[in-house]
Amino acid sequence: MIDYSAQNKKAWEYNAYEFWVSQDGAPSERAKRDRENPVGMLKQYAHYFDTYTDIRVANICGSCGKKAIPLAILGAEVTIFDISEDNRKYALEVSDAAKVNINFEVCDVLEINMDKYKNYFDVVFMEGGVLHYFHDINEFMSIMYTLLKDGGKMICSDFHPFSKVCDIVGAKQPDMDYFSTDVFEGEMAHAPFYEEEIRRQIPKCSYRRYTVSEIINAVIGCGFNLHRFDEYPAWTNSKMPGEFIIVAGK
Repeated sequence: MIDYSAQNKKAWEYNAYEFWVSQDGAPSERAKRDRENPVGMLKQYAHYFDTYTDIRVANICGSCGKKAIPLAILGAEVTIFDISEDNRKYALEVSDAAKVNINFEVCDVLEINMDKYKNYFDVVFMEGGVLHYFHDINEFMSIMYTLLKDGGKMICSDFHPFSKVCDIVGAKQPDMDYFSTDVFEGEMAHAPFYEEEIRRQIPKCSYRRYTVSEIINAVIGCGFNLHRFDEYPAWTNSKMPGEFIIVAGK
């Protein structure tokens, strides 16, 4: 495992199961909401799927299954790739309660078993802020390309690079030079939800943040055909960009 991935794993396994229970409820409660409105649970990402049935979806850094389980309810075969055992525990308990099956591979995304998963998926999907956990975006996008079947597509949603110079999405990461290529340590996503004493004890993550051009060029450079680049307003200020979604095909 790459050194910074091991560091991030420690952060994402710090009290994570208990965090999901406190934020999203017991697995049975979360499963009930997923079953009642799976398309609604996918939010704006639902518009980017052509179909849900009989497709294989790789959910990259899929965390506790917030999007994977609704996709499975709708008929997809979903595999989560995520670094946290605690995330796996919660996701599998929710999927059991929702009466659907998901696959969950606890691994470094950069070390996915390509003997098993090369050219395997119809859709590679990620959301919620993923790219900044990987220090080489070209390597990351090359792996996404390898996972897809010919004719498959990637749906990549992430924080808008504008957040490098303004913490518009509330990620609690430092403002920096937009063109900076620095790697830095910062709080993991859950830390601000804890009291200060506990917050100081949570391991830090290692981050690298990208510009728009770095992201788009990485997508094109590894062989994808870029289909769409959509921008969405920040939930904290609708006048500012907070998120983007890239759709690209193989």
